Amino acid sequence: MILGIDVGGTHTDAVVISDHQIQSKAKVLTDAGNIMGSLIEATEAVMRDIDPAALRRVVLSTTISTNAIVQGKTEAVGIIAAAGPGLPPALISPRAETRFVSGYINHRGLEAAPIDEGEIRRCAREFKEGGIAYAGVVGKFSTRNPSHELKIRDLITDGFRHISLGHRLSGHLNFPRRLATTYLNSAIWGLYENFVRAVTAFVERQGIKVPIYILKADGGTIEIGRSVDYPVQTILSGPAASIMGILSMTGGRDDAVALDIGGTTTDIALFADGVPLLEALGVTIEGHKTLIRGLRTRSIGVGGDSAVRLDGGRLEVGPRREGPAAALGGPCPTPTDAMIVLGLTDIGDRQKARHSLEPLAAALGCAVEEAARAVFGETVRRIAEAVRSFTEEINNRPVYTIHEMLEGKKIEPRIVYVVGGPAQGLAPALGKALECPYHIPENAEVANAVGAALARTTAEVTILADTERRFLTVGEMGLQMEIPGRFSKEDAIRIGRERLKETALAMGASEDELEMETVEEQEFNMVRDFYTAGKNIRVKVQIKPGLISPLGG
Repeated sequence: MILGIDVGGTHTDAVVISDHQIQSKAKVLTDAGNIMGSLIEATEAVMRDIDPAALRRVVLSTTISTNAIVQGKTEAVGIIAAAGPGLPPALISPRAETRFVSGYINHRGLEAAPIDEGEIRRCAREFKEGGIAYAGVVGKFSTRNPSHELKIRDLITDGFRHISLGHRLSGHLNFPRRLATTYLNSAIWGLYENFVRAVTAFVERQGIKVPIYILKADGGTIEIGRSVDYPVQTILSGPAASIMGILSMTGGRDDAVALDIGGTTTDIALFADGVPLLEALGVTIEGHKTLIRGLRTRSIGVGGDSAVRLDGGRLEVGPRREGPAAALGGPCPTPTDAMIVLGLTDIGDRQKARHSLEPLAAALGCAVEEAARAVFGETVRRIAEAVRSFTEEINNRPVYTIHEMLEGKKIEPRIVYVVGGPAQGLAPALGKALECPYHIPENAEVANAVGAALARTTAEVTILADTERRFLTVGEMGLQMEIPGRFSKEDAIRIGRERLKETALAMGASEDELEMETVEEQEFNMVRDFYTAGKNIRVKVQIKPGLISPLGG
């Protein structure tokens, strides 16, 4: 039995799943000022008739990391960067107090210049004097040799609440993205650590004694205690939950559009041959290009509770949300109110919905029903336009799914999956606008919680081997080891799978979830004095994102 919880911007959803079926479900309003209160309310509602001892795991998806970044509620961070020669610092510095220091590791993983310990201590002192309690350490080629990052960390350990190391967050070489990833990891660490502590305490009070997981951006889970070191992995957890939920409920094999229409936003995703798409380099959030592997989504500020207004005579829907629909006590008209007036949904007070649209109708010089149709039509138009734009953007670049790159693939959606509170009212019109049949899965209103509950643990490791130096590095683990001169690519894959299994089990995976695959393998000869001196080998191995099992088995 699994408890899945999605803490969204408008609603917090919870489900209990047993034997591939939903045993109970609940949806409560999210109190932005008391997220834990909303989580408690949803959990108590869904667990009312269920023995906590019957649970075997709890999985949450949360917007806490994403919201902190989007709303600018992050902590000040001091970054110490060992960049070496190359790009000017002004082109690669993240939004943080950044010090570019002397000393660096070169592209082979060799120390080209030693670090200056006095310089490092001076940087740390300046950060502390400025009231900075969170730090990050990033070397350009630390994934090939993390020794400088580790030494700098040891020199500055005292006085900081947390220090993030770039090589532990990704095995990719992209230095500007690793800087941004490290910065964000430290910037949200304090907020996230408090959240995890509160969740853990709440679960213990409920008498739930099972593993607790958090959903990551790639649609996989990580054990909540281990996630504290990597909170940046949980950005865009909410959109990932909706994709995994739709995947669990549909099992389609066609190109498809997936829409999760909430109260504040609509999350858009595309499936290629029934498989979700993946960001190849890493997700981008608020202009920060990261190395965090994530499902490819697009969010727009249009939802059931979006504020509706006239701006210079033009009808605007969103992006702000002022509260719930007027029919439910909110302060202004929304698309939900328009749907109530048009008879597309029967929630709330219909008279309040009509009343909220009367000033808009007067300004437009039309009847209330006509104003409602205009609001509804603009909502559909905005969502459909965003879908078409997103599809065109993806079709102009290589298509990466969670399993592979599809060479020359052009996505042509054959069906639209719609979930979320307003799905019933909007789906027929969206299907017509996108010229596709639509499908609203059963239990669509709690799809995010279902997706969180059924997602399996994911992980990846990157192996870099230099047979001339007889040295191997596992970037994400900060591990270095000696290798023989006859070391091969096959040896690298074997070690990668061993270390990946070790990593995944430590993250909370079970043995039967370990569906491993090699997603990158490269081998280059290194020539010195006209002779092959050795090989440079790069291998990346991952646990495929996916489901423990689909809903319904």
